[in-house]
Amino acid sequence: MKNNKRTLGGALITGALVLLTATGFAQSAPASDVIRPFHVNIPDAAIADLRQRISATRWPDKETVTDRTQGVNLDQIQDLVKYWGTDYDWRKAEAKLNALPQFVTNTDGLDIHFIHVRSKNPNALPIIITHGWPGSVFELLKIIGPLTDPEAYGGNASDAFDVVIPSMPGYGFSEKPKTIGWGPDRIGKAWDVLMKRLGYNHYVAQGGDWGSVIADAMGRQKPAGLLGIHVNMPATVPADIAKILQSGGPAPAGLSAKEKAAFKSMNYLYTKGGGYAGIMVTRPQTIGYSLTDSPVGLASFFLDKFNDWTYSGGNAQKVLTKDELLDDITLYWLTNTATSSAQLYWENNTNNFNVVEQRTREISIPVAVSVFPGEIYQAPKTWAEKAYPHLIYFHEANNGGHFAQWEQPQIFAEELRAAFKTLR
Repeated sequence: MKNNKRTLGGALITGALVLLTATGFAQSAPASDVIRPFHVNIPDAAIADLRQRISATRWPDKETVTDRTQGVNLDQIQDLVKYWGTDYDWRKAEAKLNALPQFVTNTDGLDIHFIHVRSKNPNALPIIITHGWPGSVFELLKIIGPLTDPEAYGGNASDAFDVVIPSMPGYGFSEKPKTIGWGPDRIGKAWDVLMKRLGYNHYVAQGGDWGSVIADAMGRQKPAGLLGIHVNMPATVPADIAKILQSGGPAPAGLSAKEKAAFKSMNYLYTKGGGYAGIMVTRPQTIGYSLTDSPVGLASFFLDKFNDWTYSGGNAQKVLTKDELLDDITLYWLTNTATSSAQLYWENNTNNFNVVEQRTREISIPVAVSVFPGEIYQAPKTWAEKAYPHLIYFHEANNGGHFAQWEQPQIFAEELRAAFKTLR
């Protein structure tokens, strides 16, 4: 399918770079339809302040167990933080971003930061990919090459994508909402405006974590030109199962082996693994004070989820380097977005895995699903088929977790090539 896209030169772009302030906001406020080049340049003073705060950390006592049931182990977080305060180099993280075409544009009243990498293939399929929490654009950088230049990564030229990676409102270098109402539906509408502003008449959308919720919202909205969506954290839990999980009841009879496994994983999330979300859904401002004031508080809160949700056996550093983890954590710290990112949970205080609450059956465009073994739960195909009436692709990958794009970029890229092949 022809993408009917125009060059970026067809959009309105300013010539000057937009430098990052200490708070992470653009310094200027031009007309809303302007696309401005963006360059990251965190002040030295902000980095020095971070290191000073790390050096002044007051540590709690060691956990009283020998496993992770009380949270991040003291030895692990101290090792990571020691590296953070001495050897970690944020400027290398900046260089990763500044090596890519970055832009800012104002959409629905907010400045939205995004990465936009075009393939050399003129018929590449445009795709907008949305990160989640506690992730950021950093979790998606490693898939840009395999998607835009598939021939260099074992694919064919016909597999190419033009890649757009925005930072969600209140995350990273995007502006923070100053009023309520910025939930997944509104973000989905803003993403369509962004893609149209870039000149894409036809495109697909992808997401994991919050990105899945936003992709589902876009699927329901069905804006002109959206050909289909792909999610790697699908909302497939049936309403009757969700009701049992909420009440704490046992698994119902008649479930298949994969359905039983999914029920068990979701039961853990309901009973023990969802505390992080519970406080952000109800009190994002309260948790924000500690995450904003303490680098170690922020790092440990995030590391707990990285350990849980990577396909690593409970140690994220088996699949992601210290630098990769700290790139993401430091981004949140330097942009002061711990609170604003948590507010998205308050805005959308529903069960993101529940079919009814996410209204997946309203999606009338093609849907593709990839399931990864280290995901929060492995959605059974039987549930996915009921949840998404227009399911065109379902596949269980053999490696990767909740952050599959970050952990296994080659596998993830292959999933997207296969998922959207019939929509080109």
